[in-house]
Amino acid sequence: MYRSEFFVFDMEKPMPVIIRNYTKEDFDQLIEIQAECFPPPFPSELWWNKEQLTNHVTLFQEGAICVEVDGVLAGSLTGLCVDFDPKEINHSWDKITDHGYIRNHKPNGNSLYIVDISVRPKYRKLGLGKLMMQAMYHVVIEKGFDRLLGGGRMPGYHKVAHQMTPEEYLTAIIKGEVRDPVITFLLGCGRVPLGVSTNYLDDEESCNHAAIMEWRNPFK
Repeated sequence: MYRSEFFVFDMEKPMPVIIRNYTKEDFDQLIEIQAECFPPPFPSELWWNKEQLTNHVTLFQEGAICVEVDGVLAGSLTGLCVDFDPKEINHSWDKITDHGYIRNHKPNGNSLYIVDISVRPKYRKLGLGKLMMQAMYHVVIEKGFDRLLGGGRMPGYHKVAHQMTPEEYLTAIIKGEVRDPVITFLLGCGRVPLGVSTNYLDDEESCNHAAIMEWRNPFK
């Protein structure tokens, strides 16, 4: 079981934080977090359900973590193990995560794939997403995976889709010419883009595209 206790700062005020594996006792709060992170018109049937969450904690508990801030559950991150070929990056979220049920989890896979990362809006200024991502890097090293990877939404792309391809948009982000809420965040977490996957997710803002981004295990 993973558990790490430390402090983050809200302005100048230290706030006690715990990153740990989530359990069945957390399910109701985890669904609340999904509702806050993905409000209408996002369909509520796409929030976590208890069958999915049960699979997360039974099939790969090491990949199911949450973060508490001063005793309040503020966010979560979920992963599964897959066999990944860097030469074949085009895939959909539904297929690679089994629609979030992770029944396709491969304990002997070569990569840890991020299914979801969510932080309540009121806590996003504390850098909790990056801290949870770093906790998963520890799992990658401990388990000897080749990499951590996942698909990053490109929610700013729809604003410029008439003038550049998704690949050009990703390049502009890397060059610092454009800032994207998700991709720029992932770059700041140490993730490196491998390319763009088309029809990754039904996502109007990203025009259904996603940047496939990895963090390589430095000990492999």
